[in-house]
Amino acid sequence: MVKRLMIITVSILVLSFAAFANGPEIGEKVPDFTLKDTNGKTHNLSDYHGKVVVLEWTNPNCPFVVRHYRDDLMPALQRKYGEKGVVWFAVNTTHPGHRDYETNESLNDIFAEWNAAYRGQLVDLDVSVGRAYNAQTTPQMYIIDKEGILRYNGAIDDDPRGSEPYAERVQYFQVALDQVLSGKTVETPTTRPYGCTVKYTKDT
Repeated sequence: MVKRLMIITVSILVLSFAAFANGPEIGEKVPDFTLKDTNGKTHNLSDYHGKVVVLEWTNPNCPFVVRHYRDDLMPALQRKYGEKGVVWFAVNTTHPGHRDYETNESLNDIFAEWNAAYRGQLVDLDVSVGRAYNAQTTPQMYIIDKEGILRYNGAIDDDPRGSEPYAERVQYFQVALDQVLSGKTVETPTTRPYGCTVKYTKDT
């Protein structure tokens, strides 16, 4: 049976703002990186200078990620903002020895089933990009403006358990992205991400 269907014990990680100290700061230039996507295409972050970029940390075996995709929340946002010219990448930082690790072929199959509409899923095999960005949870959202400056880091919304109707949730990420696209200052640039821990080691 596909692992994403397994019922597993998941640790929910809710972070204080201080936990971001080792990653890029809001208002500062983000680290450049080079990663291949699940189709083998190489992407340099710097190649997208002049465009707004979203980085969505993901893991298809995390129930929080599953919920956001199966409820068509994440794909709907990917479609909406892709049409506005946003370059959206999912980033998979899962240690190859961890039970959550999936091959590129498997990742393509899973996210195709979920109707993902991102530019590509980047595979962070040596987990160096996740560490450089101090990614802590899946999902966790980053918004980078046209000049390569970090404008948002945190949760997609304020409802970790998915218990509130979508329209009643505070859409932290979507509000921030709309403000970036309209040239406004992001009013809430940092929120507490929620979800499963990023699998940096085989025993995470």
